Amino acid sequence: MDKRERIARRVAKELQDGDFVNLGIGLPTLVANYIPEGVRVIFHTENGMLGYGPYPWEGQEDADLINAGKETITELPGCSYFDSASSFGLVRGGHIDATILGALQVAANGDLANWIVPGKMVKGMGGAMDIVNGAKKVIIAMEHATKEGAPKIVNSCAFPLTGKGVVDLIVTDLAVIEVSDSGLTLREIAEDTSPEEVRRLTEPILEVVSDLKRF
Repeated sequence: MDKRERIARRVAKELQDGDFVNLGIGLPTLVANYIPEGVRVIFHTENGMLGYGPYPWEGQEDADLINAGKETITELPGCSYFDSASSFGLVRGGHIDATILGALQVAANGDLANWIVPGKMVKGMGGAMDIVNGAKKVIIAMEHATKEGAPKIVNSCAFPLTGKGVVDLIVTDLAVIEVSDSGLTLREIAEDTSPEEVRRLTEPILEVVSDLKRF
């Protein structure tokens, strides 16, 4: 199992039957492929679909069915379509139970930076600023460190923020970390790592639960 699949599978376990869930572009879109059996999640994409499914099989793609990242997706029974105004009405009205997003950095206080590296060209923040403030729960799905081995969970974000104090849970290839007013709590670690390794790659102080689990 590669890092991205491990993260997506673990995040999928956080979703409850009947949840309305927004998936950000990139790694978070993989979560739709790993929803536990018996759990029905209604996925929302900001460009105007509610109730879509996983990626299509090769040869079964429909170019008219895409998510916010312009990837082809599938529709499930009951899927609905609407304009961006209605889509963000769902977000701003507090009707999204959870959003799953990638991140460049997450701070100890839950600040999120996930839309730009200064000096790099990007199209813009998109709807993330609204989504992190409108969703009831914000889950970050990302690799624990950069390609150079630098922590992505930091004391304070150096990159421009998407939202302040918005993150509730961080799921990486190494750990599951809860964000609260009292700081960061390490709740689970991957089978092939240790609390010491997670701490080494995490800038803020981590509290570790007594019944630390592995995934």
